[in-house]
Amino acid sequence: MLAVPGAVAADPAGPDAGVALHYGDPMREQRTLATAAGLVDRSNRGVLRVPGADRLSWLHTLGTQHLERLADATGTELLLLSPHGHVEHHAVATEYDGVVWLDTEPGAAGPLLAFLESMRFMLRVEPTDVTGEYAVATLVGPDAPAVLAKLGVELPDDASVSPVPPAQFAAGAVPPRPTSTYPVVGLPDGGFARRMPGFDDAAVIDLVVPRSALPGLADALGVPLSGAWAYEALRVAARRPRLGLDTDHRTIPAEVGFLAPAVHLDKGCYRGQETVARVHNLGRPPRRTVLLHLDGTSEELPPPGTPVLRDDRQVGVTGTAVRHHELGMVTLALLKRNVPDDATLRVADVNAAIDPD
Repeated sequence: MLAVPGAVAADPAGPDAGVALHYGDPMREQRTLATAAGLVDRSNRGVLRVPGADRLSWLHTLGTQHLERLADATGTELLLLSPHGHVEHHAVATEYDGVVWLDTEPGAAGPLLAFLESMRFMLRVEPTDVTGEYAVATLVGPDAPAVLAKLGVELPDDASVSPVPPAQFAAGAVPPRPTSTYPVVGLPDGGFARRMPGFDDAAVIDLVVPRSALPGLADALGVPLSGAWAYEALRVAARRPRLGLDTDHRTIPAEVGFLAPAVHLDKGCYRGQETVARVHNLGRPPRRTVLLHLDGTSEELPPPGTPVLRDDRQVGVTGTAVRHHELGMVTLALLKRNVPDDATLRVADVNAAIDPD
C-alpha cells in the first residue's frame, strides 16, 4: 500500500517500517477511524502458521494462555515469558480450520519461530513463518462491522476479555477457557476476519489475508486508507500497550495490562509462572502503565525509553508518544507504582501530567 498516491512511508528505522505512516492527512485519518471506518495496513506484522495434531496442547504448555480447549474459529492472546517472568513474546493466536495462526510484532516472527522450533522435540507440530504469504490489515471504526458485511461476512458484536482473570475452577465447573476470546470468520477470497477489543467506540477487526489480496482490499470494502499514525494514536488513547515500545526487558505482564487478555491464572506450569503468581497473590506489580499528557511546549515527540522525572528523580520511562486529534500530545509511560496521580512530572524539557481517567 506504499504505492498508493499520497502515501508517506514510516521511518525505515522505526517500529512501523514497511507501511505508510499516513496518506496525506493524519488528523483526518484519525477522525475517520474514530467516527466512521478506515483500513490500516499492518502488513509488517509477522505471521506464523502452526499445523499439527499437538498444536494446541503444545502451545498451551509453553505460554501463559489456556489453549487446550481453544475452539475452532476463535482467537485469543498469549505471552511467552523468560524464566524470571519477563515478557519476551506477545502474539495473537487464532485457531482456524485445523491450524493455529500466530501474528506478532514486526520483526518478531523469526525469533518467535526459533524459540518454537527449539521446543518441538518429538511433537506433531510444524511451525512455519508465512509472513511472505499472508498479511494483516485492520478495519477500525464504529462502522467497521457494517463495512465488513459488504463482503457477506458478519462477526458477533463484541470480543470478550475478562476484566479479571478467572478464579479457581471448582470440580465439575465450566472447563477452563482462555481469558480472552475473539470471534473469527472466514473471508470469501481466503484468510479470516477476527474481532478484537475496540478502541473506545471504534470497533477493531483484524483481517489476515493472502498478501496478494492486500492491494485491492480497501476498494473491496469501500473505505479509505489510514496510516500507522492514526492507528497508533487511537491505540495509545485506549491505553493498549505494544511489546517493545511500551515495555522493556524487565516488564512483567501485570505492569502493562497483559494479564487480563493473555494470562490464565489457573492453568498448569509454564516458564515464568512463579513471578506471575507471586505478583498476583502477594502484592501489586512494581510499575504501572499510565497515559501522560505533554504540555506541548515542544513539537518533538519523546522516543520510547525517555526518562520521566519527578523532582529531578527518575520515576519511569515513556513508551509510544503520539499526536492525537483530540488529546494533543500524549504518551504511554511505565511509572513506579508509588507515583501519585496528581504528581507534576517532566519528560525531556516539557511538563507532563497523568491522565485522571
